[in-house]
Amino acid sequence: MRKPLISANWKMNKTIMETEEFINSFIPMVKDVKDVDILIAPPFTSLSAAAGLLKQTNITLGAQNIFYEEKGAFTGEVSPAMLLSAGCSSVIIGHSERRQYFGETDEIVNKKIKTARKNGLEVVLCIGESLKEREENKTFEVLERQLAGSLKDMTLEGITIAYEPIWAIGTGKTATKEQANEAHANIRAWLKKNREGADTLRILYGGSVTPETTAALMSQPEVDGALVGGASLKPDSFAQIVTNAGKQ
Repeated sequence: MRKPLISANWKMNKTIMETEEFINSFIPMVKDVKDVDILIAPPFTSLSAAAGLLKQTNITLGAQNIFYEEKGAFTGEVSPAMLLSAGCSSVIIGHSERRQYFGETDEIVNKKIKTARKNGLEVVLCIGESLKEREENKTFEVLERQLAGSLKDMTLEGITIAYEPIWAIGTGKTATKEQANEAHANIRAWLKKNREGADTLRILYGGSVTPETTAALMSQPEVDGALVGGASLKPDSFAQIVTNAGKQ
């Protein structure tokens, strides 16, 4: 039985003060949750502040990105050691916005994952198809290509997959529970064929997740949690998603 994981991706939102206000409100709302793992990924500037508040809680801290070199003349980038020293235990890699706006390829994603894992950070790997690709019935082809490229020469240890159909991110459109489960089943089938440990790996759904859609998504056998964007920016909304995930 895979324990559900609900992760917040705040993207480019929240100052340090806003982060502290959120966490101070959120902790009491989920302090008794034991059947769901909870992860919050604030912006880089809020990591240290968040880490201090999350100590001795049931909430873990992650970052939204990482660079594939461990140090050097890479202005504006963040290394594994920096994330670890800020209190992170995991990092999101390959989000569609990183791929779309910053030109990240599967090859770059692969290098980032290897560096993160080498340094002991767990990874949430994001994959997903565009609306055009779905309409052309290329969803599985795209997912398999992204998996093969992103996980090249790697084991599944310390990896979580987040399936995020690009057409559902920030649009208010959510894949139906059947569409999500079908994509997750395809991902797990590919992993079983090509890697060891696919049965225990968690596959999250991301894309306009709300408290109202969580229970239906989590009722599906291949959906092991959610990577939540906009609905994770308010403590009560995100707490409700966590709570709903644990009712299945």
